[in-house]
Amino acid sequence: MSNYVVGISGGIGSGKTTVTNEFAKLDVDIIDADVIARDVVAPGTEGLRAIVAKFGSGILDQGQCLNRRALREIIFSDEQAKTWLNALLHPLIRQETLRQTIEATSAYCMLSVPLLVENGSYKTVDRVLIVDVPEEMQLQRSMARDKADETLIKSIMASQATRQQRLEVADDVIDNSGNEIALVKQVANLHHSYLKYVGAIDQS
Repeated sequence: MSNYVVGISGGIGSGKTTVTNEFAKLDVDIIDADVIARDVVAPGTEGLRAIVAKFGSGILDQGQCLNRRALREIIFSDEQAKTWLNALLHPLIRQETLRQTIEATSAYCMLSVPLLVENGSYKTVDRVLIVDVPEEMQLQRSMARDKADETLIKSIMASQATRQQRLEVADDVIDNSGNEIALVKQVANLHHSYLKYVGAIDQS
């Protein structure tokens, strides 16, 4: 079990996955709440059955998997639907997150949570790392990646913590507005620091 947990977050389009992929290359166990969120609504799961019962079979794609874009459009236009979905999924996600944290074997592990700040999860980890980019870059990257319109992305950004709110709870910040070389260097420096914190390398 990893006794030291670094929580990582950032707004939509900030590049959290790019950053965690770099930490993974350094043999850090990554526990990704986004991946877990997909797993708990995979075909055949209790989560997906409940969603279909609530919203109907139209919420499925041609392969009978959850149409995440359709669901996202529903919950960002219907606050009650969003509340219902959170009440269903959050306990399932927490349970699996805890299991994976307990089973992590690296010197420290990294918990990637999109809503780390919003849901107060930052209080439960040992250190908070925020991936930061300017808001205009968030918007442009998200629109390009998700092929979504500007209104939807802005709605998602508005529902998240502000850039300032994220930075206020950060112990460490990665500036992901530059190139890959700059990013890799920042990750390497932080990895060295985290290994020091857990006593995995000499602190002298």
